[in-house]
Amino acid sequence: MKETVNVSIASQAFTLDQDAYNLLSGYLREVKERLGEGENDETYADIEARIAEIFCEKRPSSMMVITIDIVRSAMAQMGSPDDFGCAGASGTSGATTSHSERKDYRYNRRNFEALRRSRADRMIAGVCGGIAEHFGIDAAMLRLVTMLLVIFGGLSLWVYIILWIIIPEQESTNFKNR
Repeated sequence: MKETVNVSIASQAFTLDQDAYNLLSGYLREVKERLGEGENDETYADIEARIAEIFCEKRPSSMMVITIDIVRSAMAQMGSPDDFGCAGASGTSGATTSHSERKDYRYNRRNFEALRRSRADRMIAGVCGGIAEHFGIDAAMLRLVTMLLVIFGGLSLWVYIILWIIIPEQESTNFKNR
């Protein structure tokens, strides 16, 4: 016989067995430490909400106890605590990340606020260069894929124009002149 714990995750009530509770609380503690304090509270709330959604999907009845296997499955879906946050645990500034560090960066909704059109790597408006730089991929390949999508009708030229309008340009004044 195992002890159970009643918890509230994202304002939803769940019953977890003791092992599952210990594993989940350790995971959430590591995620919170990785995210740091302050403006990442919203991100932490989103993570909790997604875990609650996963638990609701995995249990056929609200009376079912969440087991350690369900918690492990949810953790596998969510990813390692190291996948969350940007510079909170390492102490480095996000503005000075190198190209190799940018490839390891994991994305969530708040990270898209940093998306900017490139001033240095641009052909027309810097949209493809900025997107490629943000995601750490090759700009030439992104331009090629975009051009093929425009030519073969999978992407409208209007989408590019709208992105040109809504994505702000980088603010840096020291950029390569073409």
